[in-house]
Amino acid sequence: MKNPKDGFIRGRIRSLKFALRGMWILMTTEDSIKAQLFFALIASIMGFYFDISATEWSIQILVIGLVLVAEAANSAVEEVADFIHPEYHKKIGLIKDIAAGAPSFAAIISLIIAGIIYIPKIALLF
Repeated sequence: MKNPKDGFIRGRIRSLKFALRGMWILMTTEDSIKAQLFFALIASIMGFYFDISATEWSIQILVIGLVLVAEAANSAVEEVADFIHPEYHKKIGLIKDIAAGAPSFAAIISLIIAGIIYIPKIALLF
């Protein structure tokens, strides 16, 4: 909630505090985020091992961010849906299923990009 006494700088600092708190909550409570961070670590290790280019790093970091943002948005939608209607409801289930599609799309895209980056490099090993 915006504090009317906050100036521009203080407001941005408060916003940053809330954002960092949200990231911490996601990283410590959401299994999907933990799993995606693990895959991001593996991809980063592979990037160093295969000495990928700056462009490949940029694309890899972008898709890692895409997946994490999609997972975070899905978690937020699920939290809101559960708050609004804690018991099972057909429409809430549909909303949650649709929200779950976002990280699924992002994960598929990230796998395709990982294939484009790493399959040629792995093929050179054999």
